[in-house]
Amino acid sequence: MRAIVQRVSSASVTVQESIVGQIDTGLLVLIGVAEDDGPHEASLLADKTIALRIFADDDGRFNRSLRDVGGAVLVVSQFTLYADVRKGRRPSFVAAADPEKASALVDAYIDALRAADIQVATGVFGAMMQVALVNDGPVTIILDSDVLKQPRRQL
Repeated sequence: MRAIVQRVSSASVTVQESIVGQIDTGLLVLIGVAEDDGPHEASLLADKTIALRIFADDDGRFNRSLRDVGGAVLVVSQFTLYADVRKGRRPSFVAAADPEKASALVDAYIDALRAADIQVATGVFGAMMQVALVNDGPVTIILDSDVLKQPRRQL
């Protein structure tokens, strides 16, 4: 699974001119699912999302997590995170999971966040959505479950 995590002061998702999800301080998470992903990857990304210390402390340093600041998460599914643009001009999405599997794993990610008492708002899976946000910082982090499973390099 891949996630683009953006620290926001506000974010919302609109479907057919109606706001379906919105948050104030927290994280906007655009999340994509690969064909070989499973529940483990959803849990891994949820744990990392909750624990990321990307909110400023009193000294302006990244020392606070989502939980520390009482922030919320707006989750928006986005299969285009698995676009392959190595050949030609039109992206290929063959690495993205089929909609049924992807929907279940996005739901598993959301459930893991909620199980940790994180407030979660969502978009509508598979819908054409308009996402509005005020990126705070800006701070944008890329999470990839394949990378998270690798050992850290020793210096």
